Amino acid sequence: MATAQNGLEVIRFGGLTHDVESSPFEVVERRRMYRLRHYFPDEVADGRPVALLVPPLMVNADIWDVGAEDGAVGILNRGGVDCWVVDFGSPATEEGGWQRDLADHILAISSAIDTVTEATGSDVHLMGYSQGGMFAYQTTAYRYGKGVESIVTFGSPVDIVNGMPFGLPYGMVSEAADFVADHVLNRLPITDSMVRIGFQLLDPVKTAKSRIDFLRQLHDREALLPKERQRRFLNSEGWVGYAGPAAADLLKQFVAHNRMMSGGFVIRDHPVSLAELRCPILAFVGEVDDIGQPGAVRGIVRAAPHADVYEATLLAGHFGLVAGSTASNRTWPLVRQWIDWLDREHTLPPEITPMSEYVAPNTPRSAAARAIHTAGSLVEAGTGLGKALENLASGAMKGSVELVGEAARALPRLTRLGTIQPHTRISLGRLLAEQANRAPNRDLFLFDDRVHTNEAVNARIDNVVRGLISAGVRPANRVGVIMETRPSALATVAAVSRLGAVAVLLAPGSELKRALAVTGVRTVVSDPENLRQAAATGARVLVLGGGADRELDIPAGGDVTDLEQVDPAAVPLPGWYTPDPGLARELAFVLVIGTGDRLETKYITNHRWALSAFGTATSADLDRRDTVYCLAPLHHSSGLLVSLGGAIAGGSRIALARSLDPHRFGEEVHRYGVTVVTYTWTMMRDILDAEVFPKGHRHPIRLFIGSGMPAGLWRRTVEQFEPARVLEFYASIEGEVVLANVSGVKHGCKGRPVPGTARVELVAYDPIAEEVLVDDSGYARRCADNEVGLLIGKAADSVDLSTGGLRGVFARGDSWMPTENLFRRDSDGDYWLMDRRDTVIQGKRGPVYSQPIVDVLNDIGAVDMEVAYGLPDGGHCLAVAAVSVREGHRLEPKDVTEALRALDPDQRPDIVHVVPEIPRSATFRPSTRAVRETMPPAPGPDTWYYDRQSESYEVLTEAEAGRLPG
Repeated sequence: MATAQNGLEVIRFGGLTHDVESSPFEVVERRRMYRLRHYFPDEVADGRPVALLVPPLMVNADIWDVGAEDGAVGILNRGGVDCWVVDFGSPATEEGGWQRDLADHILAISSAIDTVTEATGSDVHLMGYSQGGMFAYQTTAYRYGKGVESIVTFGSPVDIVNGMPFGLPYGMVSEAADFVADHVLNRLPITDSMVRIGFQLLDPVKTAKSRIDFLRQLHDREALLPKERQRRFLNSEGWVGYAGPAAADLLKQFVAHNRMMSGGFVIRDHPVSLAELRCPILAFVGEVDDIGQPGAVRGIVRAAPHADVYEATLLAGHFGLVAGSTASNRTWPLVRQWIDWLDREHTLPPEITPMSEYVAPNTPRSAAARAIHTAGSLVEAGTGLGKALENLASGAMKGSVELVGEAARALPRLTRLGTIQPHTRISLGRLLAEQANRAPNRDLFLFDDRVHTNEAVNARIDNVVRGLISAGVRPANRVGVIMETRPSALATVAAVSRLGAVAVLLAPGSELKRALAVTGVRTVVSDPENLRQAAATGARVLVLGGGADRELDIPAGGDVTDLEQVDPAAVPLPGWYTPDPGLARELAFVLVIGTGDRLETKYITNHRWALSAFGTATSADLDRRDTVYCLAPLHHSSGLLVSLGGAIAGGSRIALARSLDPHRFGEEVHRYGVTVVTYTWTMMRDILDAEVFPKGHRHPIRLFIGSGMPAGLWRRTVEQFEPARVLEFYASIEGEVVLANVSGVKHGCKGRPVPGTARVELVAYDPIAEEVLVDDSGYARRCADNEVGLLIGKAADSVDLSTGGLRGVFARGDSWMPTENLFRRDSDGDYWLMDRRDTVIQGKRGPVYSQPIVDVLNDIGAVDMEVAYGLPDGGHCLAVAAVSVREGHRLEPKDVTEALRALDPDQRPDIVHVVPEIPRSATFRPSTRAVRETMPPAPGPDTWYYDRQSESYEVLTEAEAGRLPG
């Protein structure tokens, strides 16, 4: 009879009538996104610590008061804590609820913090359960810690990679999350019932057992009543719907891209990183929590390197951390003691310890504890995700799936690269348009703490195209671009490409008038900063950037048009206009490099640009999870071909740096979530010397890509940024030869040809006579292993060999394009740069190659930078190396002697001398010319000559100075 009576009550009313009442509260603020509850408002006294509690989106705000007196707010209130709770309500009943996104919730919590701090005059202890804890981290970082005294989280994952269900490979989950976010959640809201059923299906056995247990005790009303409110909360009343946009943001930013760890998650176009957190953090870890898994929760210690992070580990599941007997007896008393420690200088309890990133698993105990805990908390927890299948996914499976993922990303790129023919339409503008059509809301690039989407960038490009058309620019015209690194520079280069014209990229401060004359440019697009220099050339100047309301400093008599004043909607598109008409064989860009008599122009076709773009994306395995930080300006080949090209071809975000500022670099790497950094030459030297990232400092960078990094600087970089690697490229700008050191093991090596690029050969070459050496048949002789030769690449059918190509090299009628560099190939098939053809030192004992000298000297710990060059001495040259010394170090002759033993005696420099500094070019390349012309070696204690008898370097005295010319 008791069973029947109680059962009828459950059927009619959804549960048993109980006398457990909710804790008293008043709603002190009502906003579109939330209601702010203040619990026990009549008991407030000045000076009490303040806690603001945040629920996860799929659980209503009553989670903090499930057990009334034994709930969070009740226990904390008795401990002298003033409790406030954010209530988001249900999206099913709130106005515009189903359109809420992640940023709406972050901004709502931020607003609530302002309200509470203003009302109480105190900073808050911000607490969050599950995703509520993720919100607490994100909001505090977004506010740079303002108004938050500490953060307390309960089962809140940070490193999603370390918390995959069933041990599934992250790559597989990431792909699925991205697809669901883009194609499902934008159409399908997650209702209250879907949330409830979904959580119950996560562990159907536990759900079924808890219901059977309830039915078996249905006759014993007194045994059921204490937990009845909790049971009803879990079975029906506690679940709320999840707005599709918010769920999509969660999947894209924190599951697919894991940006809680790497940084760079976006709140209203503003990039945010947990590295901004500096307040104390306490994270509760459930040993048997299968939703907020311990490895994922402990990710906060790496994601917030500037914060003091503590943990409290409990034998509890996900729900048991905040509700139930474990929470009442352990969790909330520990939270109260945490607050007492911070606010009242009490002793920190032993259960709260500094968080350790790595905790050795205790498998036997863990398995037993899981079984016992599961059996004992069927009614109390009611939710969870069993890990019984986790062991099915071994490390080998993870690795193999990840490798398959890499292959799946590489194959379409290589396939597309292989199908490009001279008449194929391919260009920078076209790839950007494809991305905008495929994923309009995906982030494309970041600059000055702003994030720009594919759609926004594409619209800006189209507007600039209309501005160029209004100024009379037509396809195939050469348009000069002289701009500092800024969004308008990217938009201009892409707009010129979309129009089918040719962008001539010019460096600010360069010999602009001469460059325009050499390239035949009559129209220049400039930013306001370079307007006067551009106008001084007499060319027509189109000004872009800085906004429409700025004032321009227009020189008198200049032919200047402000494109920001042009209304794109008022510009009709002419009949000849076709977006992105560029063919692979057509000229896309002209780079102007060098100065004076070394001024050079490099011509890049659309095919050559695509070759570098897809080659970089493939070699670096770039994908949408990456953020590529471009240190090089866009007018440099590294910025245009590697950074911009690789990021676009890989679908990655690109972050543009205004200039090389080590401290800004340190901030933006975290804030943008930078995973890949591009460099040129010695750029990394400035960052390493500034020690913005001391050795061991946690960072999100996985790879550095670029060209020209000396071997010693390479070693310093990987040591300081462990476990990041260096991917060194070599590319002939006008040819199609691209080498890449993908493994990164051999420091200073250029690697092997990138798949899809030109076939390469190394032919014997006389650098003195400047001739390719032939065999008895008259064809070029291929080099043996470790023999120095000229690197050549197979020429495409469309290449004009009259510009310096070779024909009949290995067979009648074959065609090849020589590079300007000499290499050797080791026995493993890897290529090592030896020298440029025109800088080989003509020594008395034969040619001396400068690059090995530079690499060996750079690997000396005391050496900062170095150059090697020839100093005329009669009919030959002395091989001279100049070095600068790192601050706080001293270089001795014995150091040089020992290092140069790695070279054959005939390849060692005749003289090594120390100079105060080595000037660098705008691209951070050490200037050999400046050293040779202004810092000649002179007798003294810091100049050493090579004594061939002793095979050591000795101080150059006046007596030995006769060896120097003059």
